[in-house]
Amino acid sequence: MMKVDCDCILLDIEGTTSSVSYVYDEMFPFVRNELSEFLAANWGTESLNESIQLIAADAELENWPDTSLAEAEQVQQVAAEVLRQMDNDMKVTGLKNLQGKIWKSGFESGALQAHVYEDVLPALDGWKAANKDIRIYSSGSVQAQLLFFGHTIVGNLLDRFSAHYDTKVGGKKESPSYVHIAGEAGLDPARILFVSDIVAELDAAREAGLQTALSLRPGNAEVASDHSHPAISSFAEIELA
Repeated sequence: MMKVDCDCILLDIEGTTSSVSYVYDEMFPFVRNELSEFLAANWGTESLNESIQLIAADAELENWPDTSLAEAEQVQQVAAEVLRQMDNDMKVTGLKNLQGKIWKSGFESGALQAHVYEDVLPALDGWKAANKDIRIYSSGSVQAQLLFFGHTIVGNLLDRFSAHYDTKVGGKKESPSYVHIAGEAGLDPARILFVSDIVAELDAAREAGLQTALSLRPGNAEVASDHSHPAISSFAEIELA
């Protein structure tokens, strides 16, 4: 058990509330499978044009896609660039924007239901009952986070959270990001517990003054033994003071 005296619990998603494998084995393949059909069905809409402009800016592409080509060929150009960015695991705004829109269609249709570990819902409800503030900080966009937690295998969890943050506040391995979140929450950093499966993120949070806990979930990447963060394998191991 890990005894914690805090006012706020800040949670990562992948490897913390939810399995890494769900994101990589279900959500990303869904985008790949639906990409061409989604682009063709939404071609010319303001929403898709916004995503394409962002993708072009991220890749420093000018006059793209090539409007001298037939629509089907322009769709193929965009699809090829999206797949290139996904293959390179690029954390860029345009890609996240488009992925979020494709995931939205999947979650709303019921084709996707987000995985959460079985201890997550009881913990969230217990923390809320104890008047703890619960927030999410993930590299995935806030848009994707809202879709994810709004459509989980245990229902809509959004009312458990006070706020969601993505890399617009800064990188997760950079301590100023956590200072920003603490300031936005109106809390002393020392009153926040950050839970993540990535040691470098926890190091940055600790440098900013936060309390930390390392999430050890099935399927997470192996962690070197020389870290100094308390480790948990379930939220049930967090005992509130």
